[in-house]
Amino acid sequence: MAVSASRRAVITLFSGENCAYSHRARIVLNEKNITADVVCVREEALPEDVIELNPYQSLPTLIDRDLVLYNSRIIMEYLDERYPHPPLLPVDPVARAQTRTFLYRIERDWYSLLPDLTARGAKQTEAAKILRDGLIAIAPIFEQKPFFMSEEFSLVDCSLVPLLWRLPAFGIEMPKQAKPLLAYAERMFARPSFAESLTGTEKAIRSGR
Repeated sequence: MAVSASRRAVITLFSGENCAYSHRARIVLNEKNITADVVCVREEALPEDVIELNPYQSLPTLIDRDLVLYNSRIIMEYLDERYPHPPLLPVDPVARAQTRTFLYRIERDWYSLLPDLTARGAKQTEAAKILRDGLIAIAPIFEQKPFFMSEEFSLVDCSLVPLLWRLPAFGIEMPKQAKPLLAYAERMFARPSFAESLTGTEKAIRSGR
């Protein structure tokens, strides 16, 4: 993960050890090579900084001088705007709006399943089926372009890859017809920014790879 040098970094990101929302923010930090203090904490034992500054007491929470952000989507876009190279959102307004629409759909359709995906019983089974079927449906698009509907790595990829990494933890095994998606996932997992973003808990998800 991106960490500070001997002096304290300007930016501090309070992150969950195994939180897909936190994970995508960490990927952005590493993709842009931003120096930051990444502090991994447990939601049931949040530090005073988070409790005092974040009214929702949620993760991730980013502190940049006097600015406090506590929504992973806002954090990602803020980092992309403050550190514009490499850009993770298109410059063109139409393409940017399309990218934000993809982000919205991933969050609404799949990130919303996370509470059930990490539960047990019928809810987990149903959520896993919804995610699996959704991923199978989009698999063919990765035969057309190297990234999600794009020639360039974007915030959409930062959001999708944490879910793909966690498929074994969700009990999801993808079929052969999802081969383009699986090939895309392997390319993304091989990116240095992704490898550096993983916590020890997240590495253990695929420790047998």
